[in-house]
Formats: sequence, C-alpha cells, structure tokens
Amino acid sequence: RVQLVESGGGSVQAGGSLRLTCTANGYCNYMGWFRQVPGKEREGVAGIYFPGDVIEYADSVKGRFTISSDRDKNTVFLQMNSLVPEDTAMYYCAADERWHGDISLITPTTYEYWGQGTQVTVSS
Repeated sequence: RVQLVESGGGSVQAGGSLRLTCTANGYCNYMGWFRQVPGKEREGVAGIYFPGDVIEYADSVKGRFTISSDRDKNTVFLQMNSLVPEDTAMYYCAADERWHGDISLITPTTYEYWGQGTQVTVSS
C-alpha cells in the first residue's frame, strides 16, 4: 500500500507564496494535488503523469501554481504563488500506481491513495 506524507501548509497573506511537498513510499505513475473546503467537493489542482511527463492544471491556478517532482525520491511539490483568499482549503496529495490510459490528472477517481491533508489559509 502506498502511503503519502504531505507538508508545507500554513497561513499567508494574499499575494504570498507557499510550497507543498508530498512524498510517497513507493513509485507511482500518477501524483496530484487536490483541495477541499467544508461543504464543497474535492477540487483537482494539479497532477503529473510521470512516464509521459504530462502535467495538468485546473484553470483556477494556471499561471500561479507549479507542480514539479523529484522522481528519485517519489516526491512532488506544489509551488503556490500569488495566493488569494479563494485558495484557502485543505490540500491533499494523491497517487496511483496503475496505468489508466488517457485520463484527467485532476479528477479524484484517477487516484487510489490519499494523504492526510495540509491546511492552507490565505488572508486578505
């Protein structure tokens, strides 16, 4: 079973930056970041498919967030810049070992394994 450990959340003012880190205890074909606020569905933020070097972002974060990875360490990062209060959420790392073919990298059903989440709070 793949286990994920997230870190890097915190509180910042609007316009600030945070970097999230997620490390898996084994190789996965897919890793991604999602976020959720109470009462709303989990929203895909960014995902990466390692074998094809494919990256996908949600429209709401394009140009502000960057997903990157250290494959040797089974680690993905989410660099979040120009944060706005609407980015406030619990952020979850997700991963999957299977091969899905052509599939969205920011859809929750792509992923089998989930981290515990790290809170990001952006104040105005």
